[in-house]
Amino acid sequence: MPDDLLTGTAAPAYDASSIEVLEGLEPVRKRPGMYIGGTDERALHHLVAEVLDNSMDEAVAGHASRIEVELHDDGACTVRDNGRGIPVDPHPKFPGKSALEVILCTLHAGGKFGGKAYQTSGGLHGVGASVVNALSDSMVVQVARDRQLWEQRFARGIPQGPAARIGAAPNRRGTTVTFHPDAQIFGALTLKPARLMKMVRSKAYLFSGVEIRWKTAIDDGETPAEAVFHFPGGLADYLAETLGTAPVYADRPFAGTVDFRDVPGKVEWAINWTPARDGFTQSYCNTVPTPEGGTHEAGFWAAILKGIRAHGERSGIRKARDITGEDLRAGGCALVSCFIAEPEFVGQTKDRLATTAAQKLVENAVRDHFDNWLAADTKAAGAILDYLVLRAEERMRRRAEKETQRKSATKKLRLPGKLVDCSATARDGTELFIVEGDSAGGSAKMARERRSQALLPLRGKILNVLGAASAKLGSNAEISDLCQALGTGMGTKFNLDDLRYDKIIIMTDADVDGAHIASLLMTFFFTQMRPMIDAGHLYLACPPLFRLTQGARRVYCLDEAEKDAWLARGLGGKGKIDVSRFKGLGEMDAKDLKDTTMNPETRKLIRVRIDDDVPGETGDLVERLMGKKPELRFEYITANAQFVEELDV
Repeated sequence: MPDDLLTGTAAPAYDASSIEVLEGLEPVRKRPGMYIGGTDERALHHLVAEVLDNSMDEAVAGHASRIEVELHDDGACTVRDNGRGIPVDPHPKFPGKSALEVILCTLHAGGKFGGKAYQTSGGLHGVGASVVNALSDSMVVQVARDRQLWEQRFARGIPQGPAARIGAAPNRRGTTVTFHPDAQIFGALTLKPARLMKMVRSKAYLFSGVEIRWKTAIDDGETPAEAVFHFPGGLADYLAETLGTAPVYADRPFAGTVDFRDVPGKVEWAINWTPARDGFTQSYCNTVPTPEGGTHEAGFWAAILKGIRAHGERSGIRKARDITGEDLRAGGCALVSCFIAEPEFVGQTKDRLATTAAQKLVENAVRDHFDNWLAADTKAAGAILDYLVLRAEERMRRRAEKETQRKSATKKLRLPGKLVDCSATARDGTELFIVEGDSAGGSAKMARERRSQALLPLRGKILNVLGAASAKLGSNAEISDLCQALGTGMGTKFNLDDLRYDKIIIMTDADVDGAHIASLLMTFFFTQMRPMIDAGHLYLACPPLFRLTQGARRVYCLDEAEKDAWLARGLGGKGKIDVSRFKGLGEMDAKDLKDTTMNPETRKLIRVRIDDDVPGETGDLVERLMGKKPELRFEYITANAQFVEELDV
């Protein structure tokens, strides 16, 4: 019987008035995480990147040669360019508004959709400037255009008046944007001079034709008050500065810039190998950093791998065929920047490039030049090839040792009874999925790839290790099973070399209980097995919450927002769209679970990383949220409750 009949109270009416419609920039303030990836320090600095990207687009298009970035003592930031200036004439579709106001107050409005104003650009979704406007308590935009100076002011995305002409500008052109991040969104967080200057400098490297002037009124003790960045050598200069005095295998790096054939765009790169440090790859698309890589990065490494193998074959070094991408990246320090028309990114924050064509475009552009470089610089080519062959031999030796160790460990270990192990004898490429409950384990068992994927079902929520005595920790059955499955000890006895799997993947339901279990597991790994996290072995699975079906068309959605977006634009099929909500992993059939969460070709994983920009900050936060002292949790919740976007109770 419904509660309202038992209590005699009237249930709230559910009618048309219950449907909330967010207009203008309200969705941004309601769900900032959808547009800038959260409300943390990274998201705060992403606001500057959005504005700076617009000025960089003007420079790359050949309309601007200078950009100025200034951080003010009140926390506001100014980005100024000498480009064409945002149009201020009335917009054809909105005669009562200037194009400037439409751009800054309307989502998905901009000059980069049709490809007429910009061949390549970093801002593509038409939401960057408007999002910054929505999340700033004040924004002032000045436009110098046609020898006139215009200005318009905004507060939290709302115009404080129309665009107005405020004077003549006979010797000036371009756009100046000054904004102050809203404390209602970001709390006490402030823009950091060191982080901003690093961003500004990297932008200057990415386009050799631009000069960027930096200025800050905030003294952090390490960042210069003023600087000018202009690098005619582009990425080659960037790589030289990054490597510094480290010994390298090639006196001159393999670097260059090539226009794509038949399509607008180009790729620039610089790479060298060094024995002095771990390798790294930094990639960009249209000057936007892509920290998670993507198709352009994959195409670059494919060209390098094919080129080095072919050179080894021409040189009669048969062992070159054993070189893999892992060997290349071990000591390879690479910078890759491509410019393409209408790129597709994963998410608004553009962390990963998804444009399929970019892989072949980059690979074909780089491959011939790499072959020629190897042939022209035989000394460097020989040194690099010898180094990579040694890396490949060392990798294969370690793999053989691990196979032996894993076989013997499997025989010696008393593996937990619920562990469904994989058949692979080597650790490389293997995965352990930690799932909640036997029902989820049953679906996962049918969906897994038996050779490389293992499963460990847990019975409910594991012990909170921050609130338990060490004796209780050692006797807990779930933790004991987990340690035996991994093959490592914990705490001071943890040994990363004994880890039996390459990836440890926490796979819980997409609900509050699942998030709680995941947080308990991450707390355990952070406190007892941190080297495993630092080495990049811990991941979170991303199971969908919804499945949308329309005829033969099937789409999976991670959350309500993604579901609503698909429903609004349609699936492209015919007939009614059927919406299914997964209450848990156990309700998903094996095909759904495999396609969305377990298949490496189609799934999405989140790598768990520890951001220790401020030493000890992560440990302090874990202690406050998961430790024994409830007053610390209460203090944190009280301070951050205003930033809660959605409450699930």
